[in-house]
Parts: sequence; C-alpha cells; structure tokens
Amino acid sequence: MENFLRGLILCFCMFSSMLNAQEKNPEDQQKISIQPALLVIDVQNDYLPYMSEGDKKSAMDTINLAISFFHEKRLPVIRIYHQSSDRGPQPGSAGFEFPKSVLVSESDPRVIKHYQDAFTKTCLDSLLKELKVNTVFLCGLSATGCVLGTYFGALDHDYRALMIREALISPKTEQTKMIRDICISMKYETLMAMLSRKP
Repeated sequence: MENFLRGLILCFCMFSSMLNAQEKNPEDQQKISIQPALLVIDVQNDYLPYMSEGDKKSAMDTINLAISFFHEKRLPVIRIYHQSSDRGPQPGSAGFEFPKSVLVSESDPRVIKHYQDAFTKTCLDSLLKELKVNTVFLCGLSATGCVLGTYFGALDHDYRALMIREALISPKTEQTKMIRDICISMKYETLMAMLSRKP
C-alpha cells in the first residue's frame, strides 16, 4: 500500500507542474494538440449498489453531461465493461449492462476487460490509435479501482490522462476525494471550455 501511495504522489508531482503552467499561460494550452476520447468505466448495474450514495447522484449526472457533450462534439465515447470469469456479471445479463439512464449509444465502441486496467489484454490501445486519440478523459467507477488502474494504464501507453472530478464514484466518498486530489483531474466546466476551443 505504501508503494502504491508513493506512486500516486510521484504521478501527481510529475504532472501538476505541467498543468499549473498551462493554467498560467492559456495561450500555451492552445498549442497542445488534443485529440480526446471519453472513457466511461464500469457504470454497470451489478457494481453501482456498492458505491457511495454521496458520490452516485451528482457523478451520474456529470457522466451524462460529459457523454452528451462528447456526442455533440462528435468526439469518441468508449464504453468499458468489467467482467470477472469467476464472479461475473456475464455479458448479456442485466447486471452486466449500464443503467438505461446512462446516455451511451449502441454506436459507441465497447471494450470488455478482465483486469482493473482497461488496457490490459484488450483492444483499447489499438482502438484509441485507430481513432487518433492522444488524450483520455476518465469517468465512472470505482475511482479507487478500475478508473485508477486505467488512468495509470493510459499513462503507461503514452496518452495524456485526466479524470473528470465530479464524474467519479467509489465505495466511500472520502476515497473519491483522495483520488481527485492526488491524480490529475479536471472540473467538467474546464473540460467543456477546453474542448469547445477545438475547431
């Protein structure tokens, strides 16, 4: 656990100076070519009951705002589902699916993973390369589990990775806050302003 936290802090230190520089120099931010995708992670019926009620309502609202915004901008939205061979849920079951209230489309690419990191033994990296994506925005659950694992997986595959602060869910609200504070995250309004500048 100590090494895990040390890694998180190191990651925070490496990227915070870059983001601070961008905030101080907005013109520099425009020079960075951003080809984004939204990763909607594990918002599945079987897992949602284990998440904090304090996170759930506002996070689900923000996840839908982000999905709608990316659809409106014709930017990729990628649905990521977790399936464990020994515990399920099985693809095709009600528990495997996202709630109908989540505004993903059947045309949004779908990735099924079996590890916390959605890049491990999946087509996610090749899919992002095919879409010419270099920056991923992450939302969903659990912030302390699969969102965090995929965040580090994205960095390991040389993508820029940012979590959407208000669109994260964990079993405990204080855990969500910790992840927001030590990983690179962005408010939804900031994301919207940044991507609205794209031609």
